[in-house]
Amino acid sequence: MDSLSEFFRPGMAPDSLPALSRLSAAWPYLAVFVTLFRGGDEEVLMRLLVLRELGSRADSPYWTPQDIAQRFAYLNDTKLGTILGRLREGELLVYDSDSGHYALSEGARVALAALATLIDFAGDDVELGYLTSQVAAGQSVGQVSDEAMQHLLARLNELHAEFADALESQSEFRIRAAQHRLESVWRWVGKSTEVIRNLTRDDTLTLTTLNQAQAIALAQSRMLALAGTFERRLAQLAAQRVHLGSSGLTSTDIADWLRHQGGATLAALLGNALSYGVEPAFLTTPELGDVAEFELLGRERLAAANTALPQAASAEAADAPEMERLLEAEALYDSLLQLGLDGAPGEQGYPIADAVLAASYNETAYRLSLLSLLGDPESSSDQSVIASLARLPLQLAGGHSIITPDHPEVASLSDARLIAQKP
Repeated sequence: MDSLSEFFRPGMAPDSLPALSRLSAAWPYLAVFVTLFRGGDEEVLMRLLVLRELGSRADSPYWTPQDIAQRFAYLNDTKLGTILGRLREGELLVYDSDSGHYALSEGARVALAALATLIDFAGDDVELGYLTSQVAAGQSVGQVSDEAMQHLLARLNELHAEFADALESQSEFRIRAAQHRLESVWRWVGKSTEVIRNLTRDDTLTLTTLNQAQAIALAQSRMLALAGTFERRLAQLAAQRVHLGSSGLTSTDIADWLRHQGGATLAALLGNALSYGVEPAFLTTPELGDVAEFELLGRERLAAANTALPQAASAEAADAPEMERLLEAEALYDSLLQLGLDGAPGEQGYPIADAVLAASYNETAYRLSLLSLLGDPESSSDQSVIASLARLPLQLAGGHSIITPDHPEVASLSDARLIAQKP
């Protein structure tokens, strides 16, 4: 582990990577797998065989040397000694000198439990079933692994992409194979649906875990929706199938037969067809003309095309855009001037209803929002009507109660008033 720094660029500390820190913390368990799977295939298989046999005796987990020799009487003594020595060196098999017994270490038990789950799923869709079982196990003990959920989500997305590609290919054989694959993983999708449903009901989940659970549920829904699509697409292809006279054969039967023939057989069939002067259809279709056109003309056009970038040039000067007129703001500004608020109306001022009430609710609400700009220094720095409105010597006061104006669209309005300020 001291040579990890050799894998990184200068100045990069291995301890600064969280992912590497998690692996380093779990290294005592990872070292168990290194011991098990180091060497040739035959050595690995025999090592796993011996370790699984030693871990299979639950009622009496301790082994004497005589028990081991009797249990593995079918193995070569020298090979058995080598295997037991490797297991002891890797601290998978622990020898108690006081009792003279052998026992499996904690790491060996953990490795056997993980391998048992993996081996039990062999022969089925091992990846989806194994990942679902891992998420279900974490959910049952209240310790859901975000990494396991990510792998399950990735596998579901991969399967959906494979099924979608099969549908887009318009190949009856690919669609049937994809449909059969969907049926084989159907029960695991159902199991993961139950697990995700239970996860989303858990109020103690973190936001990250909940988002992953919702993403898995969406991926499951998308994949299950393809079940009906397969049937419809196969029905469409069946309607396009060509029947070869009264022979009972169809174009699908011929295509399936050709797919199972070797290259030599197909070449022989093609050679016989050409010998009788029959030109295959694919040599006379317009595709051949398209290929020839590209080779004779298209390739030359691409070679002669000028793909150099143009020289840099200054952009043309453009006139300043005309300022958009804010008609409602102008109307409010005119209303305030007409009220004579630039004079001295007294301490009572004028009710805002006299200024903001318009023909519709939208116009009234817009005018009311503009009153918040009165006295705003940032809004009074240009020559627009908004700036003119902000510079008016007015101030809002009151507004603690509600009035009900006689208006068809405005049911209630603040009783605030506009007070003129001294210059």
